[in-house]
Amino acid sequence: MKGRSIPYSAAEMAWLEDNRLLPIADYHRAFSDAFGRSDVSAANLHALRKRKGWKTGRTGYFSKGQEPHNKGVPCPEGKGGRPPNARKTQFKRGQLPHNTKFLGHERLSKDGYIEISVDEENLHTGYERRYVLKHLYLWEKANGAVPDGMCLKAADGNRQNTDPANWILIPRGVLPRLNGGRATRVMAYDAAPDELKPVLMNLARVDQKVSELRRRGSSER
Repeated sequence: MKGRSIPYSAAEMAWLEDNRLLPIADYHRAFSDAFGRSDVSAANLHALRKRKGWKTGRTGYFSKGQEPHNKGVPCPEGKGGRPPNARKTQFKRGQLPHNTKFLGHERLSKDGYIEISVDEENLHTGYERRYVLKHLYLWEKANGAVPDGMCLKAADGNRQNTDPANWILIPRGVLPRLNGGRATRVMAYDAAPDELKPVLMNLARVDQKVSELRRRGSSER
């Protein structure tokens, strides 16, 4: 009965300890046959072995060099994932997952720029393709590499307009001056009306040039 301990005679306990290495099913069957104990379940005997700390020698793990009993044995038809309905969804040799990102696949970066998969090795993973900024990729295809100290800025303020004609080559020092706010005391470039964008770009260029000349003058004194 649940909650009450099961009594065992001295002879039963001696038998149980001597045969503790048997698998639990055989252990229970042999004990029941030997002593006629229909009131004792396999779970009771398993719990008894644990309480007594009787080691069975079985860990549940494969030991080093041990081979599975079914090694090299093919699965019979209809088992092991081989029924007709299961085979319909199994990958065939050379088949790619439905979510494979092929050459030319595009995605949106966390900063709002479009990235495109190109046929260039990923230096970090060694994979045959890698993602690059699409606007930069197309601009450099048309105009060559961006020079050191320079960067690209979307003329219309739309980062997702990747047309090379939409991107302006500017000194990197101009870029923060287009963000607006208290530091620049002007409107942010991207949020400004189209007719004001050229004015804001010129102001940022002048401001950056003045700052550059001041630094140069200070260094020459």
